[in-house]
Amino acid sequence: MKILIAPDSFKENLSAKEVAQAIERGIKKVDENIQTSIVPMADGGEGTVESLVEATDGQIINVKVKDPLMRDIDSYYGVLGDRKTAVIEMAAASGLALLEKDERNPMDTTSFGTGQLIKYAIEEGYKNIIIGIGGSATNDGGAGMLMALGAKILDANGEDIGLGAKGLGKLKSIDLSNFHEDIKDCNFVVACDVDNPLVGKRGASYVFGPQKGADEHMVKILDANLENFGKVVEDTLGISLLQYPGAGAAGGMGAALLAFLDAELERGIDIVIEATQLERKIMDSNLVITGEGKIDGQTQFGKTPYGIATLAKKYNKPVIAIAGGIGEDASVLYEKGIDSIFSIVNKPMTLEEAMVHGESLLEDTAERIIRALIAI
Repeated sequence: MKILIAPDSFKENLSAKEVAQAIERGIKKVDENIQTSIVPMADGGEGTVESLVEATDGQIINVKVKDPLMRDIDSYYGVLGDRKTAVIEMAAASGLALLEKDERNPMDTTSFGTGQLIKYAIEEGYKNIIIGIGGSATNDGGAGMLMALGAKILDANGEDIGLGAKGLGKLKSIDLSNFHEDIKDCNFVVACDVDNPLVGKRGASYVFGPQKGADEHMVKILDANLENFGKVVEDTLGISLLQYPGAGAAGGMGAALLAFLDAELERGIDIVIEATQLERKIMDSNLVITGEGKIDGQTQFGKTPYGIATLAKKYNKPVIAIAGGIGEDASVLYEKGIDSIFSIVNKPMTLEEAMVHGESLLEDTAERIIRALIAI
């Protein structure tokens, strides 16, 4: 038996590589002779750099940037094996996981650090840049990122509006006279798995604001501020983004990347599948095991398990998904290529308990799956 293990990370708990290794240990408990192949996956959020660098024999470049609250942190970007392509993870500089729960406030958080990562890559001479924008803590429309790259974001008096989303309501103009001159020579591809517009009930603020710390009142302010930002962008560049699919990704970062970096938005899982040569590895396997922290009805909209299952079914390969938790409407995935879904939770426990014991729970679940398959 040849088993391909290709999970995403269990966000804020285990990296995709750690998840895959735990699953492999569980399999080997049953039979050391089972052939396993590990391919850590990602869909544009945490783990994207690690997955692409490992798959292409690239390297990690360590740098210092500002976190979402402008504190100095150690961060990184990747260089792929072709030595021509840089890969950046927004979560590594402006990610939700970098904040304590009581620090999450999208009025204050900024994407400035992501702009620093882009600047580092550009100034090292990389012309092809992949940017994963999942897992962000921000709702600033990418304004902080633009500032880091030299743009001036100004109010009616020509004063800087400051960092975070709170100043976007008074935004009147964007001065690009000092915008990084090398950006025009670069090709940007953005790993994005959502099609939400910038504003409105399906926009960045209403859909993603609450998970970043926004209450109902704050969401309305954030949405109005992003609408103003979008109108100023249109006045500046002649590009209408308020209802553009994907512009609302990562708190509006999608809009800034589309408008100012002339980026192309692609499904994150598709980018990773291509770079890791996953299709060939699926063809050579008898069983595919994937997973992520939570599997529910939303998984069908470009998440890692769905992308892998779709590809595996092209070759009639069985797919088993392992999750930290199984949510509402997960059963729809049985029609999308996933044959069975297993939760690692084996008794009543809190989320905190499950996270503490995540690796051992994954091992036990993988062991039970293989024992059941062998028994058939």
